[in-house]
Amino acid sequence: MVTAADRAKGPARASVWLGGKATRTRRTDQPAGLDLDKITAATVRLLDSEGLAKFSMRRLAAELGVTAMSVYWYVDTKDDLLELALDAVMGELVLPGTVDGAETGTGTETGTETEPDGTETGPDGTEGGTEAGPDWRIQLRRLAAGYRSVLVRHPWVSPLVGVFLNIGPHALKFAAVSQEVMRSADLPLRGQTGGLAAVFQFVYGFGTVEGHFRDRCARAGMTQDEYHQHAMGGMSEQPSLRRTFEQAQDLMAARGGDTVEEMRERDFDFALDLLIAGIEAKRGA
Repeated sequence: MVTAADRAKGPARASVWLGGKATRTRRTDQPAGLDLDKITAATVRLLDSEGLAKFSMRRLAAELGVTAMSVYWYVDTKDDLLELALDAVMGELVLPGTVDGAETGTGTETGTETEPDGTETGPDGTEGGTEAGPDWRIQLRRLAAGYRSVLVRHPWVSPLVGVFLNIGPHALKFAAVSQEVMRSADLPLRGQTGGLAAVFQFVYGFGTVEGHFRDRCARAGMTQDEYHQHAMGGMSEQPSLRRTFEQAQDLMAARGGDTVEEMRERDFDFALDLLIAGIEAKRGA
């Protein structure tokens, strides 16, 4: 076990997944029932309920009913736990070609996708369909929607993306499936990472803002619509912001939707349509 002094003076490890600590098991003198999976699950719960800023090893130990030193037997640093938690929530994604995480094939080679009941469906959702088709578009939308949902459910995820290598098993599976879907889109090899970046950097930004907005509304004790109306009302009363307010009103009326969530869904879908159209335009180039 690494001591507190060692943790303070040692250089940051590249990743918990590269140091062998992600598989550390319980020692016989450690509290019964405690293991790395339970520690990671408790970390996710605390981050969800209290946020990244308030998370600490002492707070986690109290949640688990153990001492902080007991937690340090399994991980060396708080960063290790954050990296483990980051990969754990990536495991919530149901990837194309999987049923609750079990691999069934992506269907990108045949234009089909395997449904939970084992039925193969074509790009239009009908049974069968063995010819190559636009299934990559459907799968890319599902990947984008899934990643967005993770960012929204767990607002603490977005500040950690890029801080860690994100090479845990769930993250790597997500990356592998995403790459396979993009390969099936028939983009030139040199452009496939750019295509993935365009889609998932957009989703990252969209989901980050959405997640933090939801969190802000909850902390204010308001619904998203109440908070939005309150903010827009404040803008309308400021002479310097009146023109911006009027333009915003026109935009919202034009895009449709009666609620914040409806407007947001329209924006997300349309933006994703634009990205997919751009990928289609570059196919085979």
